[in-house]
Amino acid sequence: MRVNKVTIAALAVVAGLSLTACQNDDAAATDRNNASSSSSKGGSTSGGSAQGAAKDSAGNGAADEGQGTVAGTGSNENGTIGKCRTDELEVTAQDNTIGGDEDNTVAVTFTNGGGRDCSIAGFAGVDLKTDAGTVSAERTGEPAPATVLKDGKSVSFFISYPANDTGGSGVRVTGLVVTPPNETKSVTLDWPGAASLPVTDGSGTPVKVGPIGSAGQGG
Repeated sequence: MRVNKVTIAALAVVAGLSLTACQNDDAAATDRNNASSSSSKGGSTSGGSAQGAAKDSAGNGAADEGQGTVAGTGSNENGTIGKCRTDELEVTAQDNTIGGDEDNTVAVTFTNGGGRDCSIAGFAGVDLKTDAGTVSAERTGEPAPATVLKDGKSVSFFISYPANDTGGSGVRVTGLVVTPPNETKSVTLDWPGAASLPVTDGSGTPVKVGPIGSAGQGG
């Protein structure tokens, strides 16, 4: 009987040790699994944040590039304004003589219809067609600063000439030829002023032309 009790006791001890070992192994496995699971979740979270940051960076880069393109684009090329061309200008002329003035006056107006702002400066070329030939106007010598003529706006200059008070027929004016500054293409208009010029002695032209803007600027 004593041998049997010792044997049973020994078996109980072995069984207890085995059970403890199994529990320890299970606990260790559980810890390893938890550690592995925690590590995987952390990697996923970290990867998501990095990917999001990459997307944000890519988005900002695209936005910056777009802003750069917009900022680099302007309505004027390189901030410069080109000169007014004859084909862009509507040219009109009207009598502008005021009673009591020594000379008669015609005002010539350039209206910008080119769809863009342009620059105009100096003196226009002016020739009067007459029954005795062409009479070219002489510049007055006044300052001629540049004018930015905005699309749809107008600027004028004057032509002055002596009245024919001689009592004779004088020199009959048949037309007006205007060439915008720095251009070679001319525009021919009806002459709106007095019908004739006095006959001169040939010492010089009696017709004068003022600079652009000398007759006021229209709206």
